[in-house]
Amino acid sequence: MQTNNSKEKVRQLQNKLYLTAKKCDSRRFHALYDKVYRDDVLFEVWKRVKANKGSSGVDGIKIEDVEAMGIEKCLSEIKSELMNGKYKP
Repeated sequence: MQTNNSKEKVRQLQNKLYLTAKKCDSRRFHALYDKVYRDDVLFEVWKRVKANKGSSGVDGIKIEDVEAMGIEKCLSEIKSELMNGKYKP
């Protein structure tokens, strides 16, 4: 799942969303799921959480648990849950 240059791709997405929002003050983004579950976005999020030594959430899953499960497998499961509207943060 690791994508090349994921940081740059995510930055481009952020910039595009920013510029779109700045063009029109009344613009609202109601459906961003298709942006969130992109492989490059999920991998960049993982890298940032790991770099920040993120703590477990309400599900109790720790960084070590994700690594033991397999990063690609975990991100794939999250992607599937997001795509199907079943993800619960």
